[in-house]
Amino acid sequence: MIMKIKVKEIIPGCFPTELKKGEWFDLKSAVNTTLLGPKANTLKRIRKKDEEEINYRNVEFQSALISLGIAMQLPEGYEAIICPRSSTYCTYGVIMSNHMGVIDNSYCGDGDIWKMPVIAFKSTTIPKGARICQFRIQLSQKATMWQKIKWLFTRKIKFIPVNKLNSINREGFGSTGK
Repeated sequence: MIMKIKVKEIIPGCFPTELKKGEWFDLKSAVNTTLLGPKANTLKRIRKKDEEEINYRNVEFQSALISLGIAMQLPEGYEAIICPRSSTYCTYGVIMSNHMGVIDNSYCGDGDIWKMPVIAFKSTTIPKGARICQFRIQLSQKATMWQKIKWLFTRKIKFIPVNKLNSINREGFGSTGK
């Protein structure tokens, strides 16, 4: 059995790729992204009566939501887990700010673009088309027994390019609330 998943490629060249080695699917940066390294602010001192002086600087790290250029309609009962590729930190000096992302099947509208939140630990430029993260499809905790049985017999995942997902937008990144 083959699981077919609809993918809307919003930015050309961002369609998910399956590599011969490994079990995850790679995703690419949809835009050129330049980030500055950490910046230390003004030295601050705290001195309380009869206590040692404390010196410190607030350090700011630049962050960005990097568009991955796709929207996807996952089947009911499934979710995607997104993680950075193992080479992303070494190559670009960024980490994924939440270390992994979960995209459930209700995030499936034409405007529900997949993104990767990153924090820069050095000044860097991530070029458009760079493979920066990877994802896998798995059962969600709300999967029905039928969906679990279907998953057992799924041999392959096939991505189907579409121009429209015909689903309601969930209003973007972080839309399940605070």
